[in-house]
Amino acid sequence: MNTANSEASEGATTVAPSDGGSKALRIGLWVVQVLLAFVFAMSGGMKLAVPYEELLKQGPWVQSVPEGLVKFIGVAEVSGALGVILPAATRIKPLLTPLAAAGFVVIMVLASALHLSLGQPPILQVILGGLAAFVAWGRFRKAPITPRG
Repeated sequence: MNTANSEASEGATTVAPSDGGSKALRIGLWVVQVLLAFVFAMSGGMKLAVPYEELLKQGPWVQSVPEGLVKFIGVAEVSGALGVILPAATRIKPLLTPLAAAGFVVIMVLASALHLSLGQPPILQVILGGLAAFVAWGRFRKAPITPRG
């Protein structure tokens, strides 16, 4: 009996997360963070690397905004991609991770409004915004990353 109790309590301590939240939630948050970082790094990198004239051919939304705004969005997306991963991974200023995710929510709300104004359904923007909101909520409330030292 005593052994069973100690095993049960050991199991409880090894399952209990140090940063809060369930293990499944923490894994899910990391998966979504990596996905968001990949998508926004690729999207933002393209906006920065591809000449504006080429971007004009790829999407009608680009024609409705100035080149400077397209480049600014690219910088914001690449910065957010770094911000959603690096602070959490290094545990240096981890509060920046949910802030980066919240920034993605803002970008996706604005992108949705633009696409709606052009008569396009903002399906991808709503999905990415929802995933970013999940990360912001999770890292602010349920499973925040503990800062180093």
